[in-house]
Amino acid sequence: MVLVSVVIGLLGGLCAVGFRLLIQFLNRIFWGEGQYTLEYIYGLPFWWKIVAPAVGGLIVGFIVYRFAREAKGHGVPEVMEAVAVRGGRIRPRVVVAKMFASGISIASGGSVGREGPIVQIGSALGSTIGQWLKIDQQRLRTLVGCGAAAGIAGTFNAPVAGALFAVEIILGDFGVAQFSPIVISSVAATVVSHRFLGDFPAFENVSYSLVNATELFAYAALGILAGVVALAFIRTLYRTEDLFDKIQLHPALKAAIGGTLIGVIGIWLPHIFGVGYEAINEALDGTMLWHIMVILVVVKIAAVSITIGSGGSGGIFAPSLFIGAMLGGAVGTAVHTIWPDATASPGAYALVGMGAVVAAGTHAPITAILIIFELTNDYEIILPLMISCIIATLLATRMQAASIYTMKLLRRGIDVYKGRAVNVLQSVPVREVVRSDVVCVAPEDGLGSVVAKLIDHPGTTLFVTDEDSRLEGIVTADQIRPVMSDASALDALLIAQDVMTGGEFPAVSPQDSLADVMRHLGMYRGEVPVLEDGKLIGVIWPKDVIERYNTEIFKRDMAHSMVSAVTPDSRAEIVHAAQDAVVAEVPVPSKFVGRTIRELDIRQQFGVSILMIKQLSPDGVERLEATPDANYSFSEGDVILAMGPDEALRQLRRGTIRKNRE
Repeated sequence: MVLVSVVIGLLGGLCAVGFRLLIQFLNRIFWGEGQYTLEYIYGLPFWWKIVAPAVGGLIVGFIVYRFAREAKGHGVPEVMEAVAVRGGRIRPRVVVAKMFASGISIASGGSVGREGPIVQIGSALGSTIGQWLKIDQQRLRTLVGCGAAAGIAGTFNAPVAGALFAVEIILGDFGVAQFSPIVISSVAATVVSHRFLGDFPAFENVSYSLVNATELFAYAALGILAGVVALAFIRTLYRTEDLFDKIQLHPALKAAIGGTLIGVIGIWLPHIFGVGYEAINEALDGTMLWHIMVILVVVKIAAVSITIGSGGSGGIFAPSLFIGAMLGGAVGTAVHTIWPDATASPGAYALVGMGAVVAAGTHAPITAILIIFELTNDYEIILPLMISCIIATLLATRMQAASIYTMKLLRRGIDVYKGRAVNVLQSVPVREVVRSDVVCVAPEDGLGSVVAKLIDHPGTTLFVTDEDSRLEGIVTADQIRPVMSDASALDALLIAQDVMTGGEFPAVSPQDSLADVMRHLGMYRGEVPVLEDGKLIGVIWPKDVIERYNTEIFKRDMAHSMVSAVTPDSRAEIVHAAQDAVVAEVPVPSKFVGRTIRELDIRQQFGVSILMIKQLSPDGVERLEATPDANYSFSEGDVILAMGPDEALRQLRRGTIRKNRE
């Protein structure tokens, strides 16, 4: 994995450099200059500003329609979908199709960025190499993350932000096994970027600082505004996409219409053409008028929405930076005008606004904070940046659960977080560890009887139930300790009902997960009652939850170890694992063929956990399928690597359900 991640990093860095050079080459074709300026665009005839984006849109629409539909849009949601749904598999042709589609879209004036495309290009590259090596799904996803990190690192000259972007947004997994190769790829891509593009931040000569501690309130207000603007950006983007979807025209023609609209806007405001870094620099320098920045916030949102909604190809990361810079610059101008001696220059607010809008739009504040830091190499602004980014993210997530990336997938009916365990106990139901030996007392039992049962009971909690086993309250050792010394004297005066805690107390059902129990244990130290139809049927002991947690951690670690150590042509012996569990290979029973893990309900019906599956491909070659999802359908020749009690594994081998689970 180390060697492969280095190769992906180097190739991803080369793709990032090549993508920049391709855009410069295409700029010369569309505008006559490799790196045009706003002054140059202002001097061109108005018809040129309309024709260039229109022709570019037409070409992009044709490429997307003819070669790779995944190349449409900003690219990152397609990578997330591949990781969550297809095990990290991305078609190799996406590398070429996305590079040319996005390159033409940006170079012709489309109001999009180059970061999203290079993420998709790098991810497709990592996926292609992984598929060529025929590795398992877990490591294939990691290689997709390596490609994404390499793309961001190579484009922004930001190795830390590139690695965190991959794990925070693409994979959503900060595990060491995934993070280490991603960091290596990010470093390798940065080395390539330094070699060809130089070692300097994207925005130079930027130096700001916090003038006064009270200024943090202004940055907090900026965070609130950034959250609202990011939400408006997301909703405008997808409503515009819906509007173009209703137009019954060829996709290439719709993209051409979008390009024409962009050209019309660009006649008066060419700032919206392409990536827009020149306009961002003006905001950072504090040389742009506040009312122009306010107008550009609205116009840029509309321009990006038209470009992507009509079928263009490009990222939303740079546009988010643009919108944030204009918003922050306008706010900074107002604040600095009112309190000139106690606030920083408008450029400081423009810088912080960039990070805040990115954080709110992507729901990735850590990546946003670090990427702004690496774009400027200025640590002095880190406190305002953290305040604004976190507040913007909290507000955005409160108002809308989906980010600008996940919203696109939810509209397709794909929830990338559905089924992803919050922790290792999320998938373990309460019924697997519930104890039926509950110590109960009646509400009318005297204090002496209650104290005697509590002394004999190894736990710390008694449960007060009525004659129908309905829970009325609980009595804990802490509650009763003050009166224990006088229990005999108070026996005739106090009963269980007098000392119990009624009303609100923690309780779970057999169908709840142990993760729910863990949350209760964080606020309550005793045993947790298990209720079914209001009746007490058992109890969960804290030590049982801890033991099961250790077992699940062991199983997860063993699964990853098996993936690394087991080769497709090996045969695992029976390995003793935690408690009474063993690990063994079980050839898939014939009655399982054609059915999914979900249909068979293997975990509940057989009491075993599937760690890995060995697949027999049509050409007779075995491949490893690590941590398969519930929709995996068994095929003839599959071998299941499972963990569970020895007897349960024998039942699984025969394909018969255990009687106590029928």
